[in-house]
Amino acid sequence: MTMANGSKTDDESKDSSMISPAVAASIIKELIKSGAKTPEDLNRAKRLVSKEEKIPCPDNISLLKNYHELVKKRKIKRSLKIEILFRTRPVRSLSGIVNISVLTKSYACPGKCIFCPAENNLPKSYLSGEPAVERAKKLNFDPYLQTEKRIEMLESEGHPTDKIELRVVGGTWSYYPKTYREWFIKRCFEACNGRASKDLEESQRINEKAKHRMIGLSVETRPDFINEKEIKHLRNLGVTMVELGVQSIYDDVLKRNSRGHGRKEIILATKILKDHGFKILYQMMPNLIGSTPKKDKKMFKELFRNSDFQPDFLKIYPCALIRGTFLYKLWKKKKYKPYGEKQLMRLIKDIKKSVPSYVRIQRITRDIPSHSIVTGAARITNLRQIILSEMKRENRQGDETKVSSSRPAKACACIRCREVKGDYDLKEKLFIFREDYKASGGKEIFLTFENRLKTKLFSLLRLRITSDKKALIREIHTFGQLQAIGEQKEKSPQHKGLGKKLMEEAEKITKKEFKIKKLSVISGVGARDYYRKLGYRLKDTYMVKELSYSRP
Repeated sequence: MTMANGSKTDDESKDSSMISPAVAASIIKELIKSGAKTPEDLNRAKRLVSKEEKIPCPDNISLLKNYHELVKKRKIKRSLKIEILFRTRPVRSLSGIVNISVLTKSYACPGKCIFCPAENNLPKSYLSGEPAVERAKKLNFDPYLQTEKRIEMLESEGHPTDKIELRVVGGTWSYYPKTYREWFIKRCFEACNGRASKDLEESQRINEKAKHRMIGLSVETRPDFINEKEIKHLRNLGVTMVELGVQSIYDDVLKRNSRGHGRKEIILATKILKDHGFKILYQMMPNLIGSTPKKDKKMFKELFRNSDFQPDFLKIYPCALIRGTFLYKLWKKKKYKPYGEKQLMRLIKDIKKSVPSYVRIQRITRDIPSHSIVTGAARITNLRQIILSEMKRENRQGDETKVSSSRPAKACACIRCREVKGDYDLKEKLFIFREDYKASGGKEIFLTFENRLKTKLFSLLRLRITSDKKALIREIHTFGQLQAIGEQKEKSPQHKGLGKKLMEEAEKITKKEFKIKKLSVISGVGARDYYRKLGYRLKDTYMVKELSYSRP
């Protein structure tokens, strides 16, 4: 069926790439026989069959489906190389996990931000055309179906889905009714478990040993909604990371944009969250009215020079000018001017060069369709790729100074830019590095496994010592190709004991340097079994271990 605009429906598009099992089997067997290793080898075989059979070029999803059928019927042996070859968008599982985003229903927002769009029947700030929004709309914002369908899609593309980081997006999470929040998260757990539960607690208990384990859970909220009561509720839900809509740390800018909170609320929320073990992501918005490129540059430097802030993750969302917002009215009156392309790119390059090695820049720009943005550099949808390309070119020109024995001053040292991804060599020697820094009245100890030149990051751990002498592990993560639970392959650093060694180092630091007898981990529900094997036990939503002392 063809729609009015001439495009094909999803079903028709899928049918056009389907091939018979016999043809698929011949392609797969030939690939195995020829020892195909590269996408070029795969594409050559697909083009050849397409020409011979006079059929559309088969897609990887169809081939992978037929491959699994052949393995199931024992007509061929399982081949990791073939599975990797058929994998669609491999980057989705190259950070050691898969991300799934689920969108809440529309609900009133306490904020009055002048830049924020408000589309009917959508959570405030979200627009039609964004991938997560379109998926949610088709499924009537049902959390179970959103989670289930996303898992199915990732599996059809060839990705393992054992370790899931679930991201709940939409409006101000902490402002939604408590009963809705509990129901929403319970349904997400049930989708991962593949079965219903009598309550949230049971769904979490099942997920500890489920096929699809939720090893991380994040929500979006405002700094002025974080308090001790909200913290307790977040932990009962299983939340491990909070995305704070910070946007700016300057009171004058926050006031001009009608944020409804100030700098002191950001500082307090950050401290409360860290002292309870949460990972913290700041959503920052350059180009707000009242700011300038110079002021924005200063702001990002202060984020990591001032111990009151120090987020673990960043999302840099340049202010997008959207019709219908109050900011749009100001622009029409020539009272606001978006940054130009060169201004914004120069700013973000400066930010990337100054970000510490213990920070991960998650995203640069939102998924807002360019046609929804009136004007300005925020319309560039592939801004991150362009900036990375320019930075690489600048480095090749040779006008850089060395920061270390390897990394040029113009390179980004953030976690995402250093992750090992698919570049893992079992024979490569790894080293433990340690970086200490003050944050929110406490001390952060950042441990990593990296290569000697610190250009490839394999595993990390965040240990926090609070001002009242409590020890918390806020994050432990091994990167590289996601390995299914129980599997151990040479192509990934996962399941090689790196996390266990970092845990041992954290325990040693806790009891020897700080004389603290107990270590707590803010574990994702699906990761609890991992910590049990290391001697930790569940206590008040945290995994806790009493550290023994050996006699001198």
